[in-house]
Amino acid sequence: AVAMSEGRPLRLLGLHGYRQSERRFRQRTGALRKALRGRAELVAVSAPHPVPGGGEDDDEDDPPRGWWFSGPGTFEAGEVAAAPAGLEESLSAVAAALAEHGPFDGLLGFSQGAALAAMVCALRARGDPRFPVAFAILVAGFASRAPAHGHFYREPIALPTLHVVGDADAVIAATLSRELARHFVEPVVLTHPGGHFVPAAAPQKKAYLDFLDRFRSGQGQ
Repeated sequence: AVAMSEGRPLRLLGLHGYRQSERRFRQRTGALRKALRGRAELVAVSAPHPVPGGGEDDDEDDPPRGWWFSGPGTFEAGEVAAAPAGLEESLSAVAAALAEHGPFDGLLGFSQGAALAAMVCALRARGDPRFPVAFAILVAGFASRAPAHGHFYREPIALPTLHVVGDADAVIAATLSRELARHFVEPVVLTHPGGHFVPAAAPQKKAYLDFLDRFRSGQGQ
């Protein structure tokens, strides 16, 4: 990408987890954004679907959101959903964000957002012009179990990816994140000892920067 040769920081489109929003994701990625300062900028976008039945502490102006549902208004990563709903609207929302707020160099997804980012990678690798990204960082990702989504994983996804796996993740088991990584060509897998969050301690910071440096000017891309 031409933008990568301009010497500016890389720009990442952030895709939040289920029951989060752009604002919530921004609040929870402060340490990451600090770790990437000067090298990469993270710009998040909210999913199009409000999650029904929010908790008491939810802000009516900023409801928790999701990228797709495995059941009516619900989502479980392990569910083999017969009629998943909402994915097409979310793919369109990502395409719109890339077009309106771009240029972006890559994606950074967390949990359900990482699963969505993997689908975007699959479409990008097939030449879909809506998604002009060169790489993705997938934190606590998983492959959708819905048969309707199976086409995303039928062939190895040839786009550079960094997969961040929490050994103590009780929400998205590490095995699910490793399984997603196996759908990619030459994935980089970063394991950390923590749970369901975006890690940004020194070892992870180094891994993020090493991966991102592949896409900065003069770094062989």
